[in-house]
Amino acid sequence: MADKKHKFNLRDHAADFWDASPRWRKVSLSFLFIAICYALPFLNNPLINTPGSDFQSVLFYPVGMYVLMAIGLNIVVGKSGLLDLGYVAFFAIGAYTMAILGTKTSLNFWEILPIGMGFAMLAGVLLGTPTLRLRGDYLAIVTLGFGEIVRIVAVNTDAIGGPRGIAGIPTPPDIFNAKFTILDPKPYYWLLLTFTLLMIWVVRRMAARRPGRAWDAIRQDDDVAQLMGVNTLKYKVWAFVLGAAVAGVGGVIYASQILSIVPDQFNLNVSILILACVVFGGIGNVWGVILGAALLAFTPERIRFLSQPRILVFGVALVVMMNLRPDGVLPKKKREHFDPDWHTIEESGEGEIK
Repeated sequence: MADKKHKFNLRDHAADFWDASPRWRKVSLSFLFIAICYALPFLNNPLINTPGSDFQSVLFYPVGMYVLMAIGLNIVVGKSGLLDLGYVAFFAIGAYTMAILGTKTSLNFWEILPIGMGFAMLAGVLLGTPTLRLRGDYLAIVTLGFGEIVRIVAVNTDAIGGPRGIAGIPTPPDIFNAKFTILDPKPYYWLLLTFTLLMIWVVRRMAARRPGRAWDAIRQDDDVAQLMGVNTLKYKVWAFVLGAAVAGVGGVIYASQILSIVPDQFNLNVSILILACVVFGGIGNVWGVILGAALLAFTPERIRFLSQPRILVFGVALVVMMNLRPDGVLPKKKREHFDPDWHTIEESGEGEIK
């Protein structure tokens, strides 16, 4: 029997190929991948078309939105090891900021975007500072409660529409000859993709520096990290704030596209689905999370022709897949090497610790 160590693994082989590639090849492949992503709305293939809904609309929501939010939640769950079941609250805060300011003031989308992101980050600080001393199930319960509190407050506050929500949300102003209308989802998808690529870059840069090393230590063992001098509360709050910022951006873009929102759009199911995207793709690996989010968002739309049984089929497929790949579709790869300059063992999967 062949040694498992020598068993061919496509993922590891691809990772080794990427690591061994010269810089020009990495840059070329990266630009090719980005170009393909921007060209996706123009694809017209029966294998990927979604029956019952426009493929371009599905690319924006749920696929693109799930990918963006999963990247944000991966900072909290995957990088820091914190279980957050109320992530939808930050999404709702961004969406309601866009809805309220867009309908009651003269501010446009680009002026509201940083405000929505700022309010979501502030909510992350307010939630994280008193609660991140909790761990495990207790933290999950508190965050779950926070998500429900935001939704219930929106339902019971007539000043922001109550259960009827807010309608008449303005669209973003035209940019680079791209017209933002509800009939054409392509500009919204390209806008969302641009922010997603920006967030991927930010997350990878953060992961390669001191915050990333601190998050990794906290995920491995909170107590040991604290004993070694890591300010665990500060870096946990950082993770919450960055994750909240990503969700806030997603909420602002989402509200500007659908033009009206109601509180029931921001229920617990959204948080659970985004968490499932992170776990299904591979906790801690940003590329696995992106793949998992795309698959979990696209599959139900692709099998919509099954009507009601599609949820059962999707659930069975999810259970089977998680039994076959318990670490996710594309789990984080860890390799250890000795660095004579630092006299320590370092891990480098995505470049988290340099």
